[in-house]
This record gives sequence, structure tokens and C-alpha cells, in this order.
Amino acid sequence: MSEPIKNRYEFVILFDVENGNPNGDPDAGNMPRVDPETGLGIVTDVCLKRKIRNYVETVKEDAAGYRIYVKDGVPLNRSDAEAYAELEVTEKNVKEKKKSDPDLDRKIRDWMCANFYDIRTFGAVMTTFVKAALNCGQVRGPVQLGFARSVEPVVPQEVTITRVAITTEADAEKKGTEMGRKYIVPYGLYRCEGYISANLARKTTGFSEEDLSLLWEAILNLFEHDRSAARGKMAVRELIVFKHDSELGCAPAWKLFDTVTVTRKNPDEAAPARSYQDYIVSVNEAALPAGVTCQRMG
Repeated sequence: MSEPIKNRYEFVILFDVENGNPNGDPDAGNMPRVDPETGLGIVTDVCLKRKIRNYVETVKEDAAGYRIYVKDGVPLNRSDAEAYAELEVTEKNVKEKKKSDPDLDRKIRDWMCANFYDIRTFGAVMTTFVKAALNCGQVRGPVQLGFARSVEPVVPQEVTITRVAITTEADAEKKGTEMGRKYIVPYGLYRCEGYISANLARKTTGFSEEDLSLLWEAILNLFEHDRSAARGKMAVRELIVFKHDSELGCAPAWKLFDTVTVTRKNPDEAAPARSYQDYIVSVNEAALPAGVTCQRMG
């Protein structure tokens, strides 16, 4: 694998939704997630990481070093077992192997990091074996995302729909249509903030410059291969990246995030926003601390 990254990064993702449900809450009938105190829409970090994983899986197609650990239909233990098989470790000999090789745990962890992109990126808890001393360790990944929040309050709407295809023969004798519901956000612009630690990349997972380029590509194309009738029209509008000139960084993350402001183009407009063109996104680059540069992608 390539050398780990040598610079710390922070980044801001701006994405919007039009007539769709960006992230349903299963505890609320799958309605769009909303902060009840502020009315701001919410998209979880888990939701966004899933889309990054899906993009990498789509473009890399399980190429060596770019497999996905957390994926549909593949038990985690099955992937964990591959590391043990590669290093010829079994339930019967694992204790003896660890006695003779004190670095065995690190070798198992490193094998998982080298083969699975999402472990190298986001980390993973790989202690799901329940027998003997079998586990692949716990890895804290260098890339972390926060929850995305909408810039302004959103008002989820319930839309009633009808279907002419009846489910059962018995129902077909009684009625000609069936009713259903969809929940949508008419429009919302969301902001997500993220962090990349070069220190963790060097010490633990080996997250490289090639991995970083793929991450930026995945973020910019977050929704391009994830279309769904439920999600409506979704798009990443801009990715704003702050790069430090050192491994540990030159300034607190909050100072960089505070330079990014999203305001209404017409502050006196009373009507709710209905497009990205209703907003102005600006970065106060003059306020950036020494040693930090900003790149805007999108």
C-alpha cells in the first residue's frame, strides 16, 4: 500500500434534497429526521458513510485493497475469519500463536486494514467472535463525520398516493385501488462537517493519499449512484476542504468551520427556500490561520 497521508484535514459537505426523504427515522414511521427543538432536518453520519461505502464498492468492484467490510449480506465474522486463515490461526492454536508471536494481534489488524477500504477509512469494531481469543481488534479510523443538519428548519410533508394494483385476490373483490403514504422534505440544504487525522492514519490504518482522493470522489458523487423514488432529487453542491501543513494541524477545527457561512441571497425574503440558488455560500479565507489552505470542490 502507499504511504499514509501526512496532513490533517477538515471538510464541510453541502448537499440538498428536493421533494424527497434524505434519511427516514424508523422510530417515527420513516418520516424525515428533524430536531424537535429547532425544526432543523438531520441526516446521520451512518447514512452518509453507507453511501460512501456503496460508491467505493460500485467503482472498485471488490478490487484488492478496496473491499468493503460493513456490507449487506456478508456477516462480519466471515470477513474476520479471512484474516485468521491468511495468518494460519485457528480457534485451537490462537493462544499458542499469540504466545510465540506478540505482534500477532497487530498483524491481524493490519491485514484487515490493508484489505478493507472502510476499515482503513472509518475504523471498525472487529471483536465479534465469541470463542477463545478470536478477534481482529478495534480500530479507530482517521475519517470521522458528524450529523448533517439543515441550514434552515424543514417541514416534512405527508403525501397520500394511490395504487391501482391490488395486493391480494380477496382485496381485489372489495376495492379497485389501495392507498399509501410518502414523506418528503419539499426542499432542504444540509451541512455536514468532517475530520481526517493524519496521526491515526500513520499509527493505525495506513489511510493513504490514494484513499483520500477516492474519499473526495465518493463524497462529490454521494447520491449519483444511489437514486431512489423515496429520496427525490439529492445532490452534493459543494465540498470545502481545509488542509493543514502538518500531521497534527495548525488550528482548532471549529475556527475553520466558522469561516464557512451559508446565508439567504435575499435576507428579507419571507418565503421558504426552494432551491440552492436561494443561498450564498462563502468562505472567509482571510480569517484562516497560518498553515491552513482551503480548496472548494463541486
